[in-house]
Amino acid sequence: MTVDVGVIGVGSMGANHARVYSELPGARLVGIADADLDRAETVAADVGTTPYAVDELIARVDAASVAVPTQYHADVAGTCIDAGVHVLVEKPFVDSPEVGRELIRRADEADVTVQVGHIERFSPAVAELSRIVEDVSPIAIDARRLGPPTDAERSIDDDVVHDLMIHDLDVVRSLVPGEVVEINALCTEDGQHANAQLRFDDGTEASLTASRVTQKKVRDLTITAESCYIELDYLMQDLEIHRQSRPEYMKVEGNVRYQHEGITERPMIQSGEPLRFELQSFVEAVANGTVPRVTGADGIRAIELADAVRERARGNDGVRSDLDGRVTSGVNR
Repeated sequence: MTVDVGVIGVGSMGANHARVYSELPGARLVGIADADLDRAETVAADVGTTPYAVDELIARVDAASVAVPTQYHADVAGTCIDAGVHVLVEKPFVDSPEVGRELIRRADEADVTVQVGHIERFSPAVAELSRIVEDVSPIAIDARRLGPPTDAERSIDDDVVHDLMIHDLDVVRSLVPGEVVEINALCTEDGQHANAQLRFDDGTEASLTASRVTQKKVRDLTITAESCYIELDYLMQDLEIHRQSRPEYMKVEGNVRYQHEGITERPMIQSGEPLRFELQSFVEAVANGTVPRVTGADGIRAIELADAVRERARGNDGVRSDLDGRVTSGVNR
């Protein structure tokens, strides 16, 4: 089955969606739409498709990527859902969990697939890490997502927590099966640098840092476990597992020496572009009627955690009670 697809919003991310769809087996890129007509025509010409008004595009497709600014996600995704069009909505899913739940309700009634664009879940290194974590007992997780100030040409309305840290909040939640029971957070006054500490009900701790003012691009995650230490580099798509061998005493030239060497494992990682894996997964979910890897409910959980981090960073002492009533209950939905 070939799925007719479109892209609504062809800024930096949306243009990449259009590029990948135009090359993806099982998908036919019917067209794109953008409020900036010149931009729409340029991107359409680059990928060999047609620019349309949003309503015209929705009437022509089976599924669409929604890559407009976050404040318009609910309206555009809702219009698609009401038209019976399956949607992949870029992260963050929507502005508020309540709006997201209403969209999911409408999608369920219309039998429409909703996937949220948490692209790191489709990183081959993260997929391998997820398999490894099943066999170890994590004690602590540290994630850093740092970079220099954003180019003036690329306007970002979301704060650093909802734009950058939310990736790692989603990944950490996918790695730890327990519920978040405590959050502490700090951020700079301009909101461009933030740090959060999470504690899960199984005792696992996580520390996450996100920044738009670091003069070096860093994307990494480490796990301290009882039996090993794991390093993941998102930029290099590289994964290392550090283990210790058993200590032993050796006799060398009549002298007894103590030896305790470390062992480093480097699993083979499938090569490929995470966005391609993400869109392929979406198209397959639509074609086969299966549940997408990252659901609307997953998107809501990430928003709830991001909201709680932001409020804690602002000094809102009510976050802990709010966590008990909102975030932890939302984790199970």
